[in-house]
Amino acid sequence: MLEFDHLAIAAESLDEGVASIEEALGVALAPGGEHPLMGTHNRLLGLGAGEYMEVIAINPAAPPPGRPRWFALDGFAGPARPRAWIARGADLRAALTQAPPGTGQVHAFTRAAYAWEMAVPETGLLPFDGLFPALIGWQSRAHPADVLPDQGVRLRRLVITHPEAGALRAALALLISDARLAITLGAEPGLAAEFDTPGGVRVLA
Repeated sequence: MLEFDHLAIAAESLDEGVASIEEALGVALAPGGEHPLMGTHNRLLGLGAGEYMEVIAINPAAPPPGRPRWFALDGFAGPARPRAWIARGADLRAALTQAPPGTGQVHAFTRAAYAWEMAVPETGLLPFDGLFPALIGWQSRAHPADVLPDQGVRLRRLVITHPEAGALRAALALLISDARLAITLGAEPGLAAEFDTPGGVRVLA
């Protein structure tokens, strides 16, 4: 089975996104890095053992990647908000055989001490309007959550709203079991994350 790994918060610019999320959660984000294959960059926040959050945006200093960016960032607009969630597993390719069509092709990534494989859709958009998790397999012993400062922020609940909630719930049941996941029926797809923070419960949506 897969485990929750991290949450991706998209932003039109990294500085804008970081400022917005720091204000919303009341904590400071740590440095991140660049992803040359996707033309993006990020900043990070630890969420406890083995979990973190990234604020991610198109890197204006990077050349275009020549393919759609992950998390459909090419079409992103508006305020910083949850865009995707990422689940990890020991056997990424086996997980892909149980995932819906369009979950993606495996690509290899490295950054500093980190090495990972990730399934990225050819279109950039994950199944169920981007609400099915991106699948990741860490190849390095190092994991970002291991070195991020603990600021007392924890994921409390991830609420996924979709008009095909039943089908999404069934697809997820094959791969992950996490009591924090709430799949709800709604006319419009949506992703909301609730956090316990030093300042109380905060919601990003």
